[in-house]
Amino acid sequence: MTDLDNYKQQLREFYGSRTTYDHEKDTRHPLEAKLLIEFVGLHSGQKILDVATGTGLVAIPAAEKVGSEGYVIGIDMTPGMLHQARLKIAAAKLQNIELIEADAEYFNFSDRSFDVVFCCEAIVLFPDILTILQKWYRFLKPEGFVAFTCPPETAIMASLQKSICAKVLGVSVPHILEPLGTPEKCRNLLNQAGFRDIEIKIEPSGRYRPLSDNRLSMTVININFKGNPLFSKLSEEQLNQFQVEYEAEIEKLATDRGIWMDTTKFFVRARK
Repeated sequence: MTDLDNYKQQLREFYGSRTTYDHEKDTRHPLEAKLLIEFVGLHSGQKILDVATGTGLVAIPAAEKVGSEGYVIGIDMTPGMLHQARLKIAAAKLQNIELIEADAEYFNFSDRSFDVVFCCEAIVLFPDILTILQKWYRFLKPEGFVAFTCPPETAIMASLQKSICAKVLGVSVPHILEPLGTPEKCRNLLNQAGFRDIEIKIEPSGRYRPLSDNRLSMTVININFKGNPLFSKLSEEQLNQFQVEYEAEIEKLATDRGIWMDTTKFFVRARK
């Protein structure tokens, strides 16, 4: 199994295990999906693609907005999340939505098929973001929109994780949030993919998490650094050093309420 295959398998397992994704503690997942749909604005009869649809938090309300004359396709490679989405679709009695279990990086649709391509929270997970944006550009009809959310490169302890990795490994390793981590980086990649009329809205948010939550699993480390091959070669001593360094830095940030976690998001929209 290649490092990329291993990375994607870890993604499937990590998200597949989150059976309460819609209701996770302090979650903003449903609100983020709602805000992203509102940022674009949908109307009856449109055809929508929701990439990394997960539990259908975008796809289901989008299907309701485009109505019986419209259609929504949700694609995701995580069976567990798609199962949750199917239960919700059945409960809502929606007939204008289709779910596809597949890796969106390799799955193709016909050119000029969709009015909007959504990707809520998951675009940072793609190994090559420019290539996936170029693919979505082809899928869109003229004047169609791509719309996604992503965190800034300073969110969710990314800077701390990156500095500790550099200390343990002796080399700087790119973090998953870096490619789209600033409005300028978002604009640059979208321009390279051919998009125009780029709009970026910043929604600040954050929460406190318990000090007891001060460890990172190897799965989370691998995901946050996109399966970088350096991590598959870590010795037991280096793994222990990583955890010791991380716990020490987390304790420095602790307050009476816990550790502040920046969960700010960029809401990004661009036109073909």
